[in-house]
Amino acid sequence: MPNSPVPKNRDSLEQDQFLTVLSREDALARFEAALFPRLILSETRTLADALGHALAEDLVAPIDVPPFDRSNVDGFAVRSADLASAGEATPVRVTLNHEVIACGVAPLLPVLPGTATAIATGGPVPRGADAITMVEHTQPASHGEIEIRRAASPGQFVSYAGSDIARGEALLRAGTMIGSREIGMLAACGIADVAVARRPRVAVISTGDELIQPGLPLRPAAIYDTNGAIVAAAVGENGGDAVFFGAIADDERELEAVIGKALAGCDMLLLSGGTSKGTGDVSHRIVARLGRPGIIAHGVALKPGKPLCLAVCDGKPIVILPGFPTSAMFTFHDMIVPVLRRMAGLPPRSDAKVTAKIPVRIASELGRAEFVMVSLVEGLDGLIAYPSEKGSGAITSFAQADGFLRIDALADQMPAGTVADITLFTPHVQVPDLVIVGSHCTGLDLVVAPLARAGLSVRSIAVGSLGGLAAARRGECDFAPIHLFDENTETYNEPFMAAGLELVPGYRRMQGIVFRAEDERLKGLNAQDAVRAALADPACIMVNRNQGAGTRALIDRLLGTARPDGYWNQPRSHNAVAAAVAQNRADWGVTIAPVAHAAGLGFIPLAEEHYDFALVTARKQRPAVQAFLASLASEETRAALQRAGFRPA
Repeated sequence: MPNSPVPKNRDSLEQDQFLTVLSREDALARFEAALFPRLILSETRTLADALGHALAEDLVAPIDVPPFDRSNVDGFAVRSADLASAGEATPVRVTLNHEVIACGVAPLLPVLPGTATAIATGGPVPRGADAITMVEHTQPASHGEIEIRRAASPGQFVSYAGSDIARGEALLRAGTMIGSREIGMLAACGIADVAVARRPRVAVISTGDELIQPGLPLRPAAIYDTNGAIVAAAVGENGGDAVFFGAIADDERELEAVIGKALAGCDMLLLSGGTSKGTGDVSHRIVARLGRPGIIAHGVALKPGKPLCLAVCDGKPIVILPGFPTSAMFTFHDMIVPVLRRMAGLPPRSDAKVTAKIPVRIASELGRAEFVMVSLVEGLDGLIAYPSEKGSGAITSFAQADGFLRIDALADQMPAGTVADITLFTPHVQVPDLVIVGSHCTGLDLVVAPLARAGLSVRSIAVGSLGGLAAARRGECDFAPIHLFDENTETYNEPFMAAGLELVPGYRRMQGIVFRAEDERLKGLNAQDAVRAALADPACIMVNRNQGAGTRALIDRLLGTARPDGYWNQPRSHNAVAAAVAQNRADWGVTIAPVAHAAGLGFIPLAEEHYDFALVTARKQRPAVQAFLASLASEETRAALQRAGFRPA
């Protein structure tokens, strides 16, 4: 296998090269080993100019989206407790506050017991309210009152702060191709400029005396240059900017001059034709003397595509594709696309299937065809499609989904276990290498970051600790992050393990009471005294967490039988709790220390909880699972967790 750019006996050595046919795997491994690792060149672009480019670095959300609790419908902000008895025959009257909350208007008046405030879709939810009643379910009454004919559940028609995107979570990973959905996510976070991988400039040259460019008349024995157009287009489809230098006749001196010009201004060179051993095929002879290490492989066990020639000359990849278009494109997509996409900072390209099993029941509304966005994961018997639960207003529901399913207008549900047709958003959906379903934490992003950098795709679906355990028992994920306290044994997580699951210690995170730093009612108190002070003051409103969350169990133990004002305000994330307190819609709640500090809130330590991982034993030997375990144990990840305010186990 020659590596010298100027062999002593070129004619003899070239014949040896052609006879030494390498396997596809060996040829590609040698080609990549000669090229990588290498820096991916980056540049900063505005959102308008970033379309179609790959992110050069991971992006973390700088704010919560939405930044406040907001209404999903036109109606009235209410206290759900006021409407417990409401019905068509038993309407409840409430007094209407003298303000209307429109989009962009900050509420001034609290919703006190027995009152309601008119609110538009997208309007900020005022203090005291924990639900929205649709205007269709109300009727004006006398003396500034309205009648409400339907009960409201806590959180009804409310999108909580950070329910779409939580501040501090990984927004997009390096290598993500920026499309319209990704631009929407970036714009929602106020990001105007992003660092993207600079698209490699790829020189494309066709060779052959017989070639004529499309549009010109054919002379006898000539053919149109198909490879030039098709290779240039394929380069553009896979992250490169093609620069076409035309079709060059089989004249060694002329071709060498054009190749020199192409290499001077481009990052990669693709030629087609001139790679065989005929006397008129000169491309490989020129490439053999261009630079080190030179020709890596000349002759690969592919059908079609045996004459493929791979070279690296002074750091730049040079490929000579076979002359026949079918052979050229087969070898391009099979052998060159992986290298080109890697140079462009893009993830490997792969295709996805189009049918999947639905793991949970999806309720629907009779009379309306419903389209539900789903994320695909690999289950025990094939693909599993998890429905998005973030709602129609969530940008990430669309951006992070792989596709959607349709529920017929005559159906009121799609039962769990249904095998459904999935319409994909793109033709190249990659089933994730690692699936994590359970409690979400910003620290989890630090653990999976090395996997993403290694080219492994990770999908994390936040359903709470109990939902994650259920998914793990069904074999729908690799790990279920949990933080569940067992009162009988006074230990975390281990008592909840079932057959087929094993506990992997993760890290510790401090849960505590958050309050506005200037609030004298709670300042300087310990956790128990702070709770007593809050319960003793009827004006001190709390913000709770959703049922099924480990934090909710901690709060219920803390409160006992007490149900203070705000108890039924139940956002689904730590960030939403911090936002409610910081924005004066609540006065205290329970969240983790890193989120509290990021929001600039006062923090009273309450309990250091164990955030661990229930591992599905049957999936333990999968490469991505082993990579996750290695990352969790690595000094790099442990140091990153400590810097973020967590304590590795």
